[in-house]
Amino acid sequence: MRQEPHELDSFSPVTAARTDLAHRAPSVYPAHFMVGTGYPTEDDFVVARQELGKGYGVYARRAFQRGYRVCRISGTIVHEVMQHTLQISSDAHLYDPYFTGFLLHACDPNVFLDMGRFELWAMKDILPGQALTMDYASTEDYLFKQFPCLCGAPNCRKWITGRREPVRVPDLDADGR
Repeated sequence: MRQEPHELDSFSPVTAARTDLAHRAPSVYPAHFMVGTGYPTEDDFVVARQELGKGYGVYARRAFQRGYRVCRISGTIVHEVMQHTLQISSDAHLYDPYFTGFLLHACDPNVFLDMGRFELWAMKDILPGQALTMDYASTEDYLFKQFPCLCGAPNCRKWITGRREPVRVPDLDADGR
């Protein structure tokens, strides 16, 4: 059963404690997704909506140093591009509706996904409360759907696509909007 992402409360930039699991570090993933240690826990991350205009994202609950592995990732292998998938090869994708499927895009990201080793690495120092961001074009040839970029980086591309697809800006409707 898929858990819904958390809503953040107004007292802390990143809080979504599970009181039923308060005495251990519950995984973000269901038990059958994990093989070994190093997977994301709710002590380290929260999937929540925090930034206006953006969907759910993954937010750090603790600091991560640049150059270090943030965590291992998991999911189900599928053979089609879907929302919350990440490309492994031209015909294989990792479906992860629990963690990596919620990484926000940034043209100047702070994490890198190694899709060969299924690991997430910090490209910059990450502070508690910061969103984990990746460049979707670093893993995807074609996106499930293109969309305008809201990252605000100096090198912002303004429209998010996969690395091998042309920009497909939607047509304006009849009212000219």
